[in-house]
Amino acid sequence: MEEEALFNYVNQHSEEYIHRLREAVALDSVSSDPNKRSRCLDMANYICKWIEKLGGKPIVKHIGKQTFPDGQVLDYPPILFGDFTVDTKEKPVLLAYCHYDVQPADIQDGWKFDPFQLVEEQGKLYGRGATDDKGPLLGWLWAIEAYKQLGIPLPVNLLLCFEGMEESGSTGLDRVIEEESKVGGLLSNVKYVCITDNYWLTEHRPCLTYGLRGIVYFQVHIEGPKMDLHSGLFGGLVNEPMNDLIHLFSSLTDIHGNILIPQVMDSVAPVTKEEELLYEKILFDPQLLKQEAGQVSHLRESNKVKLLMNRWRFPSLSFHGIQGAFSGPGEKTVIPGKVTGKFSIRLVPHQQPEEIARYVENYLRQQMNKIQSGNVLQVEWRGASPWLADYHNSNFQAARSAFQKVYQVDPDLTREGGSIPITNTFQEYLGGEIYEQTQLYTRNQSYYSLYE
Repeated sequence: MEEEALFNYVNQHSEEYIHRLREAVALDSVSSDPNKRSRCLDMANYICKWIEKLGGKPIVKHIGKQTFPDGQVLDYPPILFGDFTVDTKEKPVLLAYCHYDVQPADIQDGWKFDPFQLVEEQGKLYGRGATDDKGPLLGWLWAIEAYKQLGIPLPVNLLLCFEGMEESGSTGLDRVIEEESKVGGLLSNVKYVCITDNYWLTEHRPCLTYGLRGIVYFQVHIEGPKMDLHSGLFGGLVNEPMNDLIHLFSSLTDIHGNILIPQVMDSVAPVTKEEELLYEKILFDPQLLKQEAGQVSHLRESNKVKLLMNRWRFPSLSFHGIQGAFSGPGEKTVIPGKVTGKFSIRLVPHQQPEEIARYVENYLRQQMNKIQSGNVLQVEWRGASPWLADYHNSNFQAARSAFQKVYQVDPDLTREGGSIPITNTFQEYLGGEIYEQTQLYTRNQSYYSLYE
């Protein structure tokens, strides 16, 4: 009876949930943009007011100030906790994690609509943050509201953890988690963790994520002349930094994108038979992937299992841009005096960022030495480790049961090609069982899965 009452309540209030999501999307909380920092703080205040309204205790952790390249010094968006625990001896403590900041977005990026105005089209909701990650975040609050309004006790002691810097490196979160996990700390009794920050592969079957790729992001600086030069005066006379960078980049992969850097692939865990069987069961359409990738005509693989393994199970190297080069409209015959090339490698078990960064930097320096251009190479990197969980544990079993009750189908067990660095921090300091819950947002489906 309680389940039916909860489901009915959610369905009856779906229009209200959409209206609230529209409010949250309109708060363009872009953490990387100093001009949007006040909007991050507005979003944090919005969340805290709801936590308090629902009977929880909002706890705000300030993490210091950030200095931007233009000299602005601003407060970091705070880390928020919502404490809905009652008696930690009677029920286990579940920590739910989401983030309230978003990536930059502009209509010029290819959006059909203003990205910060939630729009409905053909039963789907479009807006920056609608799925990543404001929709999932708000879903936890509305689940609590449903229990509260119906007078039904929460089935677990619930702690919410919402950060505002996930899209910009999760600054300060590791330190807060470490401090609060100590004896007597806010997180000291956490037994289970649910990260709600992922996606369905299709519209027809939910997913539970048990693995994430890690990442090492590189910035390769090459400096030659102390100023930009005119190609008519100096072309053919100096060793151009851009030429060096293009040469280095072309040596990192073959024409099919396979990584050529020695030792990088050596620590990749071998594929097991159990994994192959899991991948074969997953509902996935390669043709749909072509559409999602911008109507591409070809994929690197045609086989479903190989495609998914390339997305989740194996490393990949991607180039992201060149800073310092002329990129505006028209023509400009400049020779840049300094350029910065940006690329990343997605990591999988058992690769570690420090190890891979060392192999890459050694290789780049070897290639640079062969050029003998006299230009100066500098390599910077930051990274996050891959994560892999045991999907047989009690946390995953509870999540699967919840999905079955809500959607009447067993979820696919998936990994994800992206990275959520905080996952490993939770694993290290809390030592509990972690799973990632994925969401699909349409008008005709509940905004969340009730945790069992």
